[in-house]
Amino acid sequence: MDSHVLLHALAWLRAVPGFVLHAVHVDHGLQPASGEWARHCEQICAGLDVPCVVERIHVADLREEGLEAAARRERYACLARHIEPGEVLLTAHHQDDQAETVLLQLLRGAGVQGLAGMAPLMAFAAGRLARPLLYFPRHALERYARAEGLCWVEDPSNRDLRHGRNLVRHKIFPALQARWPTAARQLAQAARHAAEAADMLEEVARTDLGHCQVGEGLQISLLAQLPAPRQRNVLRYWIRGCGFQTPSTALLERILALTDRLPRTRHAMIRWGGAELRRYRDMLVLHPSGPTPEPAGEITWDGKSPLLLPATGQQLRFTPVQGAGLARARLEGVTLQVRFRQGGERCQLPGRPHRHKLKKLLQAAGVPPWERARLPLLYVNDALAAIGDRWVCEPYAARADEPGLVMVLEKVAPKGKHEA
Repeated sequence: MDSHVLLHALAWLRAVPGFVLHAVHVDHGLQPASGEWARHCEQICAGLDVPCVVERIHVADLREEGLEAAARRERYACLARHIEPGEVLLTAHHQDDQAETVLLQLLRGAGVQGLAGMAPLMAFAAGRLARPLLYFPRHALERYARAEGLCWVEDPSNRDLRHGRNLVRHKIFPALQARWPTAARQLAQAARHAAEAADMLEEVARTDLGHCQVGEGLQISLLAQLPAPRQRNVLRYWIRGCGFQTPSTALLERILALTDRLPRTRHAMIRWGGAELRRYRDMLVLHPSGPTPEPAGEITWDGKSPLLLPATGQQLRFTPVQGAGLARARLEGVTLQVRFRQGGERCQLPGRPHRHKLKKLLQAAGVPPWERARLPLLYVNDALAAIGDRWVCEPYAARADEPGLVMVLEKVAPKGKHEA
């Protein structure tokens, strides 16, 4: 009903110059009648002269998040593929939906970020997501629907009380509204207050992150200078900013415990929801969980164009400089090879009388163990010349008066990935 109301109301706006409207219906395939519902949507859109696309997705009932959450994730991933730069996805969430969300988050023990509920406007895929009906109660939308003679389909699963939201909607919320008729409006207002508080906490977190972040990680000794509530706040902000699911309160306490004392093993880590957090010395680092492909083999490089290193998600390139990096003259007419650690490599650093084991250099520099195997080694005619973007070996180092080439190692975003 609410989606039909939104579509019908938006259809009136097509007279506005530059306003273009199209609809997407996502068929989850979870109900026997889902195909009929898709045809119903196509017929309604045809009657309004609105182009409609039906997307069919497969939802796995994942134990980690449950069917509802899995369906929501797959649905929004599908919708994201339809949003071009400058476009807005509009959904029909209303005031009662917001109140139910706040109540559910409260029962889950959420912080202010969760109690803020659904934002009326936010970045989404290549464009934005808007919820223009968020301040309208359900009964107002139903009154509009009946006045306009709209017809709609009710999903029978919305009556299944095994789902938490349905229990709140059909049992708990009616009891609340019988005692407090304005409960939905008041809870929605509480969400706005929580959103303001969340915005202020984000401002504090941005400042604290600037204080604690070193490179891509958090320095534990700097994090420890903050009061405990601000430590939790900046950890949540940092983790969200890295694109990972915010950890639960219990997980956050485990992360803080990891910062309180040195772990027994150098590979101490905590995993959740696709994220993997590790401690190494005085740093916390965050990566996607799962096995990391170990780079192997040898790659020949011309040194002129950037070299993609697929197994590491990085690329190498040269930047010309004066008096630093690799001596350009000693790279002319030679064969460059890029390899990865096999063990036993040695390098004599400029100005030092002896060669050093690569293992010792990496340990002294504090390179985390899980990054060492991914560090590319540059060979010139089978002799080790440079170790990633960290060291240059004699006799390939440029002198102060020589043109040089500095090796730059940088991350490469996967093709087709859009930032929200």
